[in-house]
Amino acid sequence: MPLPIHSATFSDSLVILGAAGIVIPAFARFRISPVIGFILVGALVGPSGLGQLVDRVPWLYHITITDRESIDPFAEFGIVLLLFSIGLELSFRRLWSLRRAVFGLGAGELLASATLIGVALHVLGQPWAGSAGLGLALALSSTALVLPLVGTTSPVGRGAFAMLLFEDLALVPIIFALGAMAPSAGSAGWGIAGVALRGAATVVVMYLGGRIVLPRLFAQAARTKSPELFLAASLLVVIVASVATTAAGLSPIVGALLAGLLIAETEYHHEVEIITAPFKGLALGVFLITVGMSLDLRLIGANWPALLAAVVGVVAVKTLVTFLMLRVGNTRRGVAVETGLLMGSPSETTLIVLATAAQAQLIQPSTAAFWQTVTAIGLTITPLLAKGGRAIARRMEVRAEPPMPDPADGDGARVVLIGFGRVGRMVADMLAVHDQPFLAVEADIDAVADAREQGYPVVFGDVSRGELVDRLDLARARALILTMDDPVLTVRLARRMRQAAPELVIVARARDPRHAAELYKAGVTDAVPETLESSLQLSETVLVDLGVAMGPVIASIHEKRDELRQSIRREAALEREPRIRRVRRLGEV
Repeated sequence: MPLPIHSATFSDSLVILGAAGIVIPAFARFRISPVIGFILVGALVGPSGLGQLVDRVPWLYHITITDRESIDPFAEFGIVLLLFSIGLELSFRRLWSLRRAVFGLGAGELLASATLIGVALHVLGQPWAGSAGLGLALALSSTALVLPLVGTTSPVGRGAFAMLLFEDLALVPIIFALGAMAPSAGSAGWGIAGVALRGAATVVVMYLGGRIVLPRLFAQAARTKSPELFLAASLLVVIVASVATTAAGLSPIVGALLAGLLIAETEYHHEVEIITAPFKGLALGVFLITVGMSLDLRLIGANWPALLAAVVGVVAVKTLVTFLMLRVGNTRRGVAVETGLLMGSPSETTLIVLATAAQAQLIQPSTAAFWQTVTAIGLTITPLLAKGGRAIARRMEVRAEPPMPDPADGDGARVVLIGFGRVGRMVADMLAVHDQPFLAVEADIDAVADAREQGYPVVFGDVSRGELVDRLDLARARALILTMDDPVLTVRLARRMRQAAPELVIVARARDPRHAAELYKAGVTDAVPETLESSLQLSETVLVDLGVAMGPVIASIHEKRDELRQSIRREAALEREPRIRRVRRLGEV
């Protein structure tokens, strides 16, 4: 029997798919984070937004969601898929290497934040039991928002992931502890111990069984050459793992993370990651819509001073604690500040802990509603905190940067290398092999820190700023090498450098022959198109492998190279031929 057009399923699907397919791309056009976009959509179409007008304007029913609980399961599935995808990017070896950060940094950050927040709330009049529950709830941070913003491999992402993983593991013990603190509760110690034993046994069984079953399961799915069956197998593994850990008393996200880790050890993890990505993105969008729906705009308007103070207080305490914990571990100040602000907001799991505390009669329903609104606001501003933390971190790193070394170094001037990505690093290695002193300038502070740890002479700086260019003192430099992957900035910088130092040797990385011609017009000594030689060598290899005689192939490659050389020469109006030549292979005459 077909569903009626007024079915809630139809209207909810229309809102969700409309947000994902129309609203979010429109937000992206104006460079608004999709996270904020989904939350704003939830606030607009939720019960406190347009949903409250459905009785007076019936057609709004089709573009609003009046029952949040109807989409909660799909939102929870989004969080499960997020942890599953994180597990796919990890390995048991890497997870084991993080054990000290997880149980040291993670435990310290959670307990210190919960203690400070709880003591502050007790001073403000909250009973000790309620203060403890609220402190533990508000000390949690959002896995669903933080990790998509920074990943797990960057300096900020590594610290955030360690803390978030411990919080996810601690969620069930926190819920049991709050239940034990209830006025009507008996001793819950044996309950917690039982959950710990069942959880550990479940994880061990899943680990041993998964290493045997999963390779065979995905091999069979791969033999069918059916994407649908492969997707079904992937989702089956996620759901079974989540159900197993839930049945053992643990959080379903622990099972999802373990499932991802197990599949990451197989050769199928790349295909699984690709095929489940659309579901993860859409399901996370639904979760963010439910966050927006929890924002009661009228309540916020009536209590905005108290809500503002609460949000600022929670963010400030958690940021300070995280910053100090990271600094104790010798983390750079900029990274510590950015991580602290990113972890400052409460979590989606805060809502679960608040509901548990209210059910255990540790806090009043009105208190729970107030802090649920604070949590929703905190989740909404998380992308803004991340952006602000990044800006503050960059400023702090710039101020902490030691004075720039003199480009001249004893026996002679250095080569100045602008950009220290994959191309710049390779050029630096070759300069070092031939004992050519150089100084590199890079705008990515994390790349600068990593390079310095490896002994490279790299300084932080943004070459689009004129003051930095003046400090380089190019009149004393032996050569300038431009390796940035920004065609417009490269041409602009080459023109300015040529005006400042007419005799300076300038060698620039070009994207293609047309870009090379623009660089020659700007005054570079040589421009090297990165796609030209790789394309010609690829063509030569393919033709030879197809059985074409080597002589005609080499002749045609030389002709094509000469054709491109003449094209660049004409377009740049050069009096000489540009230096585009084939690099001889070892053993060639």
